[in-house]
Amino acid sequence: MMVLRESIIMKIHYGTAIGALSLTVVHILMRLTQDFHESLAYENVIANYESVGYALLLELLLILISVHGFNGLRVILLEMNQGPTYEKAVTIGCLAAMAGLIAYGSRTIIMTSMGMV
Repeated sequence: MMVLRESIIMKIHYGTAIGALSLTVVHILMRLTQDFHESLAYENVIANYESVGYALLLELLLILISVHGFNGLRVILLEMNQGPTYEKAVTIGCLAAMAGLIAYGSRTIIMTSMGMV
C-alpha cells in the first residue's frame, strides 16, 4: 500500500478546494443563463445532463468535492484520536466512503446522460 506524506495529502486538499471553487463558479454562471425556476424544470435538468460538457463538469465537481470533503473528515477524525490502527481504519473508511459516493454519483450522471431516467 502506497503511503503519502501528510504534506502531500494537504496539497491535494488545497488543490481540490481551488478546483472545486473554480468549477462551482462555472456551474453557477451556467445556471444564470436561465431564470432560476426555469433551470429547475425537469426537461431543463435532463437537457443539462445530456450535454457532454456539462455532464463532465458535474462529474469533475463530484470527484473534487468528494475528495476534498472526505479528506477533511479524515483530518478531523485523526485529530480526535491517534494510533496506527485507528489512523489506518479512518483512512480506509474515508477512502471507501469517498469511492462509494463517487460511484453512486457517477452512476446517476451516466444513467441520466444516456436517457435511462
